Amino acid sequence: MKKFHRMLAVASAAVITATGIAMFTACDSAEPEIVITYSFNGQNYEVEYTLSRKGAPQTVQHFIELADAGFYDGTCIHHYVDSSFLYGGAYVWDEERGTIVEKDYYNEVKDLNLTQTVYTLGEGGERGEPLYTVRGEFEANGVEGNSKTLTHTQGALAMFYTSKGNSSVRVGTIRSDDGAYQEGDYYEYNSATSMFYTFTGAGTRTDLDKYYTVFGKTSDFSQMQELLDAIQDYIDTLTSADLFTVSDRYYLNQYDPYDAVTGTNIFAGENISANYDVPVEPIIIESVKVTKY
Repeated sequence: MKKFHRMLAVASAAVITATGIAMFTACDSAEPEIVITYSFNGQNYEVEYTLSRKGAPQTVQHFIELADAGFYDGTCIHHYVDSSFLYGGAYVWDEERGTIVEKDYYNEVKDLNLTQTVYTLGEGGERGEPLYTVRGEFEANGVEGNSKTLTHTQGALAMFYTSKGNSSVRVGTIRSDDGAYQEGDYYEYNSATSMFYTFTGAGTRTDLDKYYTVFGKTSDFSQMQELLDAIQDYIDTLTSADLFTVSDRYYLNQYDPYDAVTGTNIFAGENISANYDVPVEPIIIESVKVTKY
């Protein structure tokens, strides 16, 4: 637990006031709007999204706070899956090395005074230190109703969390409806930091609703289609479509505050990792701007 003492030094961030809790339900709009500007092959593509506070109030608040802080600006799409998924928000493109590098999320956000919803478990089950992650608002995590608001249809915007292996780590979470503290929730389901994805497939993937928080959707998918078409045009210039991405294995959770799940910690016995299909021509997230709160 040494990392907590290094990382979570700002005691004031550990307290959620009544005002902070009210932010989940009493903000300006039930449907905030954002614009994500993607850059690919020298061109910019602006894609508008509409978010849903009703379906995922904590996730929407978390995403907006990161966007307002500029955290997403300059990140990249690190995993491109057959025009069906675009994963981004957690890695940057290293031009010199021609590959992706994970952002040190925890060190970057510890002074942002994010609205906290997930905590370590203190003695006797009391609220411990803030973890700067966001509570998973989906069925597998005991949250009902999200799929009735938004589902994995074309253009869905969802929050992603990485595997924690067989870790038995538990955390405490703040419930969005009444601000009650719930101890002993699974860490994995409440560990999302900044990584998100857009589902761009033509069908639906309602099987994912149970495990991932859909918190928004493209307002006009034709805007996203322009980017997808540009990518396809680029792929068509290659001798093989397989050359557009390089599949490689990356360690997960290397900055995670829990040593038990840190991917590169050999004592964890896991070395948790995942394969990413990284575009060789980078897709950069130039900015994420909130246009309606």
